[in-house]
Amino acid sequence: MDEKQLSLLDDHEQADNGPVVCLGMTFKNDEERREYFRNELRKKLPELKKIEGFPIGDDEDIIALSDPPYYTACPNPWINDFIEEWEREKKEKYGRDENEEYHREPFAADVSEGKNDPIYNIHTYHTKVPPKAIVKYLLHYTNPGDIVFDGFSGTGMTGVASKLCSDEKTIKSLGYSIDEKGNIVDNNDKSIAYKFGERKAILNDISPISTFIASNYNSNINIKEYNAIAQQIYNRASNEYGWFFYTLREDCLSKLDDLVREIENIETIEDLKEFFISNENLFGKINYVVWSDVYICPTCATEIVYWDSAYDKEKGKVYDVIECKKCGSKYKKNQLERAWDTFYDEAIDKVVKQIKQVPVKISYSIGNKRYDKVPDKLDLVLISKINKLEIPYWFPTNEIPNGDKTGEPIRLGITHIHHFYTKRNLFILSYLWKELPYNMKWILTSFVSRNATKTNRFVINKYNPKGRINGPLTGTFYIPNLIVEQSVLQLFKDKIFNIGWKHKGNIIQTASATSQLIKSNSIDYIFIDPPFGANIMYSELNFIWESWLKVFTNNEKEAIQNNTQNKGLEDYRKLMLESFKEAYRILKPNHWITVEFSNTQASVWNAIQTALQEAGFIIANVSILDKKHGGIKAMTNTTNVKQDLVISAYKPPINLSVINGNNVEDVQQLVWDFVDNHLRFLPVFIGNKGTAEFIHERDPRVLYDRVVAYFVRNGISIPYSSAEFQNALKVKYPFRDGMVFLDEQVIEYDKKRILVKEFVQMSLFVTDETSAIEWLRQQLLKKPQTRQDLHPNFMKEIQHIAKHEKLPELDDLLEQNFLKYEGDGPVPDQIASYLRRNYKDLRGLENDDPQLKEKAMNRWYVPDPNKQADLEKLREKALLREFEGYVEELSKSKKKLKQFRTEAIRAGFKKAWSEKDYETIVKVGERLPESVIQEDDKLLMYYDNAQIRLGM
Repeated sequence: MDEKQLSLLDDHEQADNGPVVCLGMTFKNDEERREYFRNELRKKLPELKKIEGFPIGDDEDIIALSDPPYYTACPNPWINDFIEEWEREKKEKYGRDENEEYHREPFAADVSEGKNDPIYNIHTYHTKVPPKAIVKYLLHYTNPGDIVFDGFSGTGMTGVASKLCSDEKTIKSLGYSIDEKGNIVDNNDKSIAYKFGERKAILNDISPISTFIASNYNSNINIKEYNAIAQQIYNRASNEYGWFFYTLREDCLSKLDDLVREIENIETIEDLKEFFISNENLFGKINYVVWSDVYICPTCATEIVYWDSAYDKEKGKVYDVIECKKCGSKYKKNQLERAWDTFYDEAIDKVVKQIKQVPVKISYSIGNKRYDKVPDKLDLVLISKINKLEIPYWFPTNEIPNGDKTGEPIRLGITHIHHFYTKRNLFILSYLWKELPYNMKWILTSFVSRNATKTNRFVINKYNPKGRINGPLTGTFYIPNLIVEQSVLQLFKDKIFNIGWKHKGNIIQTASATSQLIKSNSIDYIFIDPPFGANIMYSELNFIWESWLKVFTNNEKEAIQNNTQNKGLEDYRKLMLESFKEAYRILKPNHWITVEFSNTQASVWNAIQTALQEAGFIIANVSILDKKHGGIKAMTNTTNVKQDLVISAYKPPINLSVINGNNVEDVQQLVWDFVDNHLRFLPVFIGNKGTAEFIHERDPRVLYDRVVAYFVRNGISIPYSSAEFQNALKVKYPFRDGMVFLDEQVIEYDKKRILVKEFVQMSLFVTDETSAIEWLRQQLLKKPQTRQDLHPNFMKEIQHIAKHEKLPELDDLLEQNFLKYEGDGPVPDQIASYLRRNYKDLRGLENDDPQLKEKAMNRWYVPDPNKQADLEKLREKALLREFEGYVEELSKSKKKLKQFRTEAIRAGFKKAWSEKDYETIVKVGERLPESVIQEDDKLLMYYDNAQIRLGM
């Protein structure tokens, strides 16, 4: 590919191949800019290699893959230069002051955006967030020119979204309109207005393939020129190797024997090509070939072709029991041994042994019509001839490393990257890889690790009795019994897309999220979609891709759970903590981070939350991002969630953490400074369609949890008990519907609350004592009722209680947390107001009326905060007595606690922390089941910090 063609693919704001301005320097054209910065990158590599997470690869391969200074296949040394340039642009282009006031509530609305966006679907990857969904977050949290950071950027959708913020068509498709002043107005709520204009994005990922894909998504594509070059290369490849996928038409089978005799005497690739071109009218073009596993019959030692023996073509069924066609013996598949092929592999100069697979079905086309056939002798001879050819172009031959997901192909003899391909597909792939310019190779990477490989499945089921191509099983290297060899030429042609874009200007780097070159307090907003524990083994699954790029993930800092890498949940949490600490460092104070999360495991969800809080962030809201089609495995694993949770958290002002921990008055004031600040960051009102929703973060108990977490992280003793804190809250702040507000906020809440008819409490899933108490609280807030009324529903709710949880009886929970009216004095307002609303004959009666008192008798109700505080003091004493019993029990035995009240452990840890008794916390923590510690954010917080204080 010549330089002129290359320049067409990397369009700029200037005319094609014209002068280019980059970081204050002017270049004759883009090739000169690229060459200059590649030389500069070469000089900087020795220092950059000292940064953790630096990718694995030769210097020249890293440089060749990079398009500096915009994209580097390593840490990007020009990031801070761009930040300075962008900050100047804010002033000059947007008239923005660096000291301007910034305030946002969390984006609390649930977001639903599908995956049918054409740009989104151009290139596959393990996980992606639809860019239109991210646009909504960017509009809410940022202004034009603001700098957005994505530390786990994957294919760069955050960067795409940052550019779409200035795309009028996209904005309108999201339910917004643009007013005469250029503001973006929410059509559902005219009071919400955003600023129209692009944002700037810094995209970071540890994986070279993901940043390579991101660099293409975040470029300018001149689709006319792009497609012209792709079409030229496709035509050349078809002319040279299209005959690799020729098959004899069934209406020409009479010529089969003559053609076979002729081709058997041909040895060279040139003569083979001539043979097929000269007889072109006899052949159809292969769309795909189905290959079947072969087994050995234990009875007669005959080969059993899985396709022939397991598949009933008339009924369209695949049977579990396989019958040997020769002797009639029947076996289940797991009772059969595989047949193997042994052959010399010239690419690695060794004899290899692989499972035997034979072609059993060919789909081919003549013009626009499709046909199916059983492979004939000519097909088999052609495959044999191609398998003996030497490929003259480079292709990867890397040995597949041991890993959690790589055992399957290795077990079947697929030990090196090139083994994932049939010989003819590998031949054409290597030719296309050579011919395609640097930034068009991603057409190949869109299928080179999926449908081009032997992981491509042919699936037969009741919906597809004749079978269909189903692609690889996502997130694995599963090699199916029936694989599909699709023509790489056809895959390439299908991937020549018809849309272009102008997304250039974002910065992409390949680096660990745990170590960034970005200067502190310089990022306006962070949106990340981090790895989710053991969900996806990124570096293993990316190995095919990265073998083609010649640059590999350095997985030392890869934040996953992986047995081969000896990374458990705690290792994952620590790596996420390191990543969040870096995110905290680079984010401006009072600004936001959004963390999208998709994992059904409570322990991983907890690891994300605790790491986020330990890093210093304050969580303000959790909402839903619905991808419509589910996450990575939602289609194949019904236990996985189809909705992602989104955590909104902020970096508190720096001066909040500057405190003299020995001055009681200062510490008490810090509590209320923190609460004041935190309440400002919470949504004031959440609701729609005539309903108002309970805002979890405004619950007094949740506020106390946030205070505790903040104080523990800063090593400061907490000056208030929960009861004292709630007493003080009642005095200092107005309450509405059980939620705490600032004075200025409650006015706004009241205005909106009066317009809705229904108030909706959050739904609960009872799993422990805390959630059981909250469930009772919700029931009694709606309807003060007797123990007999509560009991049946309570028993239904507690069927999912964790095995280790020693749940108190209903009577004990009621006694310790609620009040019962027993006829002494007037009926409490909580009960009286409910009775008057629901019983006509009681309306207008005073609280001490005998009729009202009789109806109220023995009903349990939620006490007002003052009495609630007294109850909490009594409850805390009971919990601490229980905890002391556990400590005494553990001192007599070395066994772990099997069943206990988690609330008692929490209370005991809190008291021990206030007394600086870190040893008790650690000793008890070590005797709890590991899953309990990992899945409880409060226990983990105390346990981790106690270990730090003890130097463990």
